[in-house]
Amino acid sequence: MLYTLHEAQRSIMMPLSTWAEAMSQVYSHPYSPLSYAPFASRVSAGFELIYRFGKEYEKPSFGIRSVEVDGVTVPVTKKVVLEKPFCKLLHFEREFPAEMAGRAPDPVVLAFAPLSGHHSSLLRDTVRTLLRDHDVYLTDWVDARMVPLSLGPFHLDDYVGYAIEFIRALGPEVHVMSVCQPTVPVLAAVSIMAALDDPLQPRSMIMMGGPIDTRESPTGVNELAIQKPFQWFERNLIYRVPARYPGAGRPVYPGFLQHAGFIAMNPNRHTESHRDYYQDLVRGDLEDVEAHRRFYDEYNAVLDMPVEYYLDTIRTVFQKHLLPLGKWDVKFENQVFRVDPAKISRVALFTIEGELDDISGIGQTQAAHELCAGIPKARKRHLTAMGAGHYGIFSGRRWREQIYPEVKAFIRKNLAAAKSRRAA
Repeated sequence: MLYTLHEAQRSIMMPLSTWAEAMSQVYSHPYSPLSYAPFASRVSAGFELIYRFGKEYEKPSFGIRSVEVDGVTVPVTKKVVLEKPFCKLLHFEREFPAEMAGRAPDPVVLAFAPLSGHHSSLLRDTVRTLLRDHDVYLTDWVDARMVPLSLGPFHLDDYVGYAIEFIRALGPEVHVMSVCQPTVPVLAAVSIMAALDDPLQPRSMIMMGGPIDTRESPTGVNELAIQKPFQWFERNLIYRVPARYPGAGRPVYPGFLQHAGFIAMNPNRHTESHRDYYQDLVRGDLEDVEAHRRFYDEYNAVLDMPVEYYLDTIRTVFQKHLLPLGKWDVKFENQVFRVDPAKISRVALFTIEGELDDISGIGQTQAAHELCAGIPKARKRHLTAMGAGHYGIFSGRRWREQIYPEVKAFIRKNLAAAKSRRAA
């Protein structure tokens, strides 16, 4: 019922939002006489706020059309190379000019985007930066409301299965990067591949700000998951997709509820941000205005999560801590595997945390080192990014200038080590 009410409210707000956008232009466009009226800039700014509060935020585009490689601007084409009901595997293919045809191939990186509310375009800056020196693939998760009910459920075990399939598709030279939530299923996937002695195990795992062990430095997100009983999440956060969408009838954790949760975590910061946006509009500070729009166009665009996956994650990761306790069983290819990261020995490990991360606390990702006891110390690395929050470890200046050079060096180091072992 709540989902249906939300859709009705959005239908009512849509005409108001469209009208507010038009009125904002009436009071700001240089060809409009009203733009020269007293207080026109304030009136226009007010209508702009109404428009943005009421508009529907669609999935943002990646907008990566070119990248500079070795001082040359190279076109980039986004292609779907593997498609599953709940995920598409994207390849950001760089189209090198003829004069660069002889250059050595770059390392392949498979980045796992979070399936936790926002679209995979949240990793736009991650991908754009990686493309300078790597051949990049990315998981693009499908909004659950767009997946027909006939295609079945999607559990956390299915995520692990997808991860194994994608890693196998790219071969043993791939370097796997997991950002936030995917660190858990990706670690499980590589553990199962190690247990199977799979020859297509990845070259390395780069894990960034993920909830490997949420008992370490618990955050507000972790505390909520512990304080509320499991049945509370089932009763209060799960609704069925309305009839207007392809996934009509599918039970989901709706995106609009997730968005409300995001805002509730830092209400004062968002209030201040919109107040500053209003003032920037009045002053005509177009650079800050555009920066605000870019951020909130991404932040306000959310997707629905499959109920099975969401509840599995609450139970497995946040309430029962099955991975660090060594009690997590995953069904894969009609077999049940106990997830045992200690069996991983051929895959290098690099964990990255943000000093100010309020989503995954300090030590939660680093916990992977103790679990992966079979990996030699020489092939392990940890980095705490000083001054970085959760988003700062994969997007923004600190990611580009402080963290990415370390990631690049780690990948190159393990490539060289692998070549040395093969030569021996």
